Amino acid sequence: MPGSSSDSDDELAPQRRLFGREKSLHAILGGGKVGDILLWRNKNLSAAILMGFTAIWFLFEVLEYNFVTLLCYISMILMILVFIWSSGAGLVHKNPPELRVITIPESAFRWSYAKINATILKLYDVSSGKDLKTFLMAITFLWILSGIGNYFRSLNLIYTGFVCLVTLPALYERYQHEVDYLASKGNKDMKKLYKKFDAKVLNKIPRRPRKENKRF
Repeated sequence: MPGSSSDSDDELAPQRRLFGREKSLHAILGGGKVGDILLWRNKNLSAAILMGFTAIWFLFEVLEYNFVTLLCYISMILMILVFIWSSGAGLVHKNPPELRVITIPESAFRWSYAKINATILKLYDVSSGKDLKTFLMAITFLWILSGIGNYFRSLNLIYTGFVCLVTLPALYERYQHEVDYLASKGNKDMKKLYKKFDAKVLNKIPRRPRKENKRF
């Protein structure tokens, strides 16, 4: 039967990676320290960052601290600790940490700027009308996201997004083949639904006939 042969051809077809990516997941996430943190290559640093953001979320959302007050308290505590450490360095025989250890690397900001610019360019490309299916999917996703935003505070959404960012890539790297298989199967089902929607709805929308280009 033709239907069974097409299904068997789909099963025998090479499995595509999620989103059709060709680069490694580490390279897509920015590589270097950023990729190591998101993929938990450095477990101690990744866990410390996650615990730090969790503590910030807990202080603001649960204990309802004011941002300026909390920032001042943290700055005072750090300054006092550094002062005591610097003053008693001769007693403990250990120098205080260097500036490069406690500062945020510039690569982290470059990665953030690159991702933001790439997102803006992607939204512009989707809105240009080249691919109607992608445009409708993007509008639907943003509409769902706006509905979710009505029921959650901004900090909760940011914290949830951060937790997903530091957990989902690592889980995907561990269960990559299973996720790719399910995503490929879901993509095929979505294409079938879109073809039905295109045949029954979009193709029936009256459109203005194209004008032929007149040559002089």
